[in-house]
Amino acid sequence: MKERIVAGIERRQSGEKRQSGEKKWSGAKRQSGEKKWSEERKQSGERKQSGERKQSGAKVERPFGRGDWSEKSAGRGERAEKSFGRGERSEKTFGRSDRAEKSAGRPAPRAPKVKSLCPISRHCGGCQYLDMPYAEQLKRKQSEMQQLLGGFCKVHAIKGMKDPLHYRNKVHAVFGYRKGEAVSGVYESGTHNLLLVESCMIEDQKADEIIGTIRGMLKSFKIRTYDEDSGYGLLRHVLIRRGFTTGQIMVVLVTASPVFPSKNNFVKALRDKHPEITTIVQNLNNRGTSMVLGDKEHVLYGKGYIEDELCGCRFRISPKSFYQINPVQTEHLYEKAIALAGLTGEETVLDAYCGIGTIGIIASRKAKQVIGVELNQDAVRDAVQNAKCNGITNIRFFSNDATQFMLQMAESGDTADVVFMDPPRTGSTEEFIRAVAAVKARRVVYISCGPDTLARDLEVFRKAGYQAKEAWPFDLFPMTAHVETIILMTYCGDKAKNEG
Repeated sequence: MKERIVAGIERRQSGEKRQSGEKKWSGAKRQSGEKKWSEERKQSGERKQSGERKQSGAKVERPFGRGDWSEKSAGRGERAEKSFGRGERSEKTFGRSDRAEKSAGRPAPRAPKVKSLCPISRHCGGCQYLDMPYAEQLKRKQSEMQQLLGGFCKVHAIKGMKDPLHYRNKVHAVFGYRKGEAVSGVYESGTHNLLLVESCMIEDQKADEIIGTIRGMLKSFKIRTYDEDSGYGLLRHVLIRRGFTTGQIMVVLVTASPVFPSKNNFVKALRDKHPEITTIVQNLNNRGTSMVLGDKEHVLYGKGYIEDELCGCRFRISPKSFYQINPVQTEHLYEKAIALAGLTGEETVLDAYCGIGTIGIIASRKAKQVIGVELNQDAVRDAVQNAKCNGITNIRFFSNDATQFMLQMAESGDTADVVFMDPPRTGSTEEFIRAVAAVKARRVVYISCGPDTLARDLEVFRKAGYQAKEAWPFDLFPMTAHVETIILMTYCGDKAKNEG
C-alpha cells in the first residue's frame, strides 16, 4: 500500500515537473519570440527612419540655387520611397543594408550650406550662377551651346569677360514702403513680392548709389512711393542708364501722376549730390500693368537722352531705346558679326530689328548701302539722329514690321545680299524666315539671346535652303544662364534642304 502511494506521488511529481518544464519552455519560447519580434520591429523602424532621412536629404538646396536640381532629386526620393517596404529587395536595390543598420539612430549627414555672395540671389532669379566659379560658368554654357547647336554647325569657344561683375549699364529699381520707410529693390522671381536691394553684384555701382540717394531723399520731400493694391502714391520705379565710354548718366523717374510736387527742388538736390548726372526725365505710367515705362515723358533736366560710343561710332540713347546692357562684350559681339558678313563694299545690307541702328551704322562703313527696319518709332527717330551724328549717308531707316517690309521688297523685285537679324529672346517667326528667302539673301547673320529659340529657327532656315556654317557664343550676361550667340548662314538651296 505504501509502495503504491509512493509510486503515485512520484508519478504526480514527474507529471508536474514535466508540465512545469513544458510551461517553462513554452514561456521561454514565447518570450524569445516576443523579443525577436520586438527587435525586428525596432530594426524595421530604424531602417524606415534611415530611409526617410535619406529621402529628406535629397531636398537639401543646391549651392547654385537651381530649382530643377531639387525637383529631380525629389523624384529620386519618391522612387526610393517605393523601394522601401519590399524587404530584401530594397536592400539589394541600394546595396547599403549594412551601412543603414550601422547608421540607424544617428542623424543623416547634411550637405554643407554655401553662403551666397548675395543674400537674395536664390529669390530674385536674376543671377542663377552667381556662386559658381566663372570658369565653371563658361564651361557649362559652352556645353549647352554644343548640345543645342552642334548638330547644325561648328560651335566655337565662348568669349568670356576679364571682369564679369558690375557690367550692367541699365539698372531698374522698384519702389515701395515697408514699416513706414521708403524701400527699393526687385520683384521676387514670378511674383510681385518686393525684395530689398542695396547693391547688386552685376549692376553698375554708380547707378546703385544714385538709387540709394533717391530713396533717402523721399522722406524729406514728402514723396510717397506707389502702392499697387491701393493705387495711392507717386514714385513707382527709377531707371538709370549710363554710357560706358562717355560716362553720361540718365535718371528716369517713373511716376503714377504727372503732378510732381517740388520737382525743381528735388532735381537740384539730386544733382547737388550727384553732379555726374547729365539728364533727368519724368516718365508717366498710370496703367495697372507690369510695364515699367509709360508713353508720356517730360524732361526735368538736360537733353532727355545720353550718348555712348561703340565700335568707333557714337549713339544716342533715350529712356525707351534698346541698347545692349553689356557694352564691353557688345563691342566684341558686333565686330564678329560684321566680320562674318564678309562685306566688300558692294553689298546691300538689311538690318532687321535694327533698334537705334547700332549694327547697321557700324556695318555701313563696309557696305554699299544699308536699310534699317524697326517697328518702334522712338527707336527709329534715335537711329536717324545716330546716322546724322556719325556722318553716315548710305543708310536709310523705316518704321515698319520687318517681315512685311521684306515681302514688299520682294514684290518690287528688290533683293538684299546680307541680312542682319537680332530678334528678342522669343526668336523669329516662320513668316520672317520665308521673307528672308524671298529677298534672296545670300548670307544671314543671326544674333540670338535665346539659344532654345535659335535652335528652333535654324531648323526652319534649313528647310528654306539656308545652311548654318558656324556659331560664336558670347557671355554677355555673366552670373546668369543666358548666352548671346552669332550664327552665320549661307543660302545653299536644295543642298541645305536635303541635309536636313
